[in-house]
Amino acid sequence: MLRRLIVIQGDTEPASVEQQRHLGKTAPSLYDLRNLFQVNVEEGRHLWAMVYLLQKYFGRDGREEADELLRRRSGDADSPRMLGAFNEATPDWLSFFMFTYFTDRDGKMQLHSLAQSGFDPLSRTCRFMLTEEAHHMFVGETGISRIVQRTCEAMRDAGISDPNDISRVRALGVIDLPTIQKKLNLHYTLSLDLFGSEVSTNAANAFNAGVKGRFHETQIKDDHRLQNDTYPVLKLVNGEIKRVDEPALTALNMRLRDDYTQDCMKGLLRWNKIISQAGYDFKLTLPNVAFHRQIGEFKDIRATPDGVLIDDATWNKRKSEWLPSAADGDFVASLMTPVTEPGEYAPWISPPKVGIDNKPGDFEYVKIET
Repeated sequence: MLRRLIVIQGDTEPASVEQQRHLGKTAPSLYDLRNLFQVNVEEGRHLWAMVYLLQKYFGRDGREEADELLRRRSGDADSPRMLGAFNEATPDWLSFFMFTYFTDRDGKMQLHSLAQSGFDPLSRTCRFMLTEEAHHMFVGETGISRIVQRTCEAMRDAGISDPNDISRVRALGVIDLPTIQKKLNLHYTLSLDLFGSEVSTNAANAFNAGVKGRFHETQIKDDHRLQNDTYPVLKLVNGEIKRVDEPALTALNMRLRDDYTQDCMKGLLRWNKIISQAGYDFKLTLPNVAFHRQIGEFKDIRATPDGVLIDDATWNKRKSEWLPSAADGDFVASLMTPVTEPGEYAPWISPPKVGIDNKPGDFEYVKIET
């Protein structure tokens, strides 16, 4: 069980680097390129940390598992990565920022849980990794903020009052807010699947064995054994989504996912503040947990982002309203032209408020030799 947890965590680290390996060709600035490099270097370091644990503490089985980490590739038809979200493409920088905000936040929650492990080498390693994971989420949150800021500025300058006037907004060379919402819907729901089934005996066994805890375990006011406690779980009951009390021990995944959702909301508050201060009546929202799910209680149903259950025909007809379509992807891709001059930024994204280590705005973060 313990080895399996380490392998899964280790498998995600190189996967994200593989997903992001082409983004350097289309970086919107040297500042963003520098951040991409740091994210990838740190993900590689996290892989090394997990491989070290496998090699040092798990004998031949650990060595074989470490070798398998090198054989799998993100999106490979024959040897894909172990978790679905890490086999998705990251074709553009909006996707990258969504990934680092939502999917790396799942990593934060998992690392917090593993940092409570009774296996001290794993616990100490995860605490170190958490210090770097914070930077990845910062890149995502501020990246999306800068895109939203630039879009609102462009709409205001052009006298566009309706953010849903997609063709007019796109003609300005910026990413419209509805497309940002679609990308948010995709990456948030893919990240929800990473928590596994809402009710899980595997999670209960890991907790009982002392190899994995909860988010901020030491701050929770209970006996930390969960023998008689319950926790509300969202389930499909007679065709309706309802909260049902389940044993807290088997509902650990649901609790961790709830903590994750609450943590995600902080970024949305900041992004929506930018939109409202610009004078636009538009809010980015998290979709209902039943929407676009491949794992867990809602994997076999269709639901709208508002949680309304629908049939397959309605889903197929309307899914492009809620998730990025091929045309949306093509448009975003058309904006992805590299900017390599110090202090210059692509026209679809605003400069950061502060440079890395308080460097000046025209600092040459990356030297490009031709």
